[in-house]
Amino acid sequence: MNAADERLLAIAIDLAAAAAAQGELPYGSLLADPDGTILERAHNTVASSGDITAHPELKLARKAAATYPPRRCAAIVMYTSCEPCAMCAEVIARAGLRRVVFALSTEQLRALRPPALAPATAADVTFDGPALTDRATELIRGYYDRAR
Repeated sequence: MNAADERLLAIAIDLAAAAAAQGELPYGSLLADPDGTILERAHNTVASSGDITAHPELKLARKAAATYPPRRCAAIVMYTSCEPCAMCAEVIARAGLRRVVFALSTEQLRALRPPALAPATAADVTFDGPALTDRATELIRGYYDRAR
């Protein structure tokens, strides 16, 4: 990590502080070009929106995918106050972003969060399947056959 990364990461942490000051969860993120130009900024808005997916990383990844062509997305860097959760990480990858710089790791965040406030994870859910695979296969295969 270089001085430019640290400067941009500090701004993401400032966005997290601003979120906390507004009564939101203290998470902030930004997107920057490789030259350090800030393209987009966001902070967590789960509390005010009532949307459990209103994480700044997810919002910025969706914005990048909708705004920039894939080649540009691949060059954009996300800076974020905490390592993205599994949901956000998948959206970041699907948006075509290829580098994320974060301040706190998931393990560090878990150590700071009281156990009673820890969100559920996929490990807490029972997933039953596969089932009705013939029907599902026919549907999906038909879709991709038409898309070719």
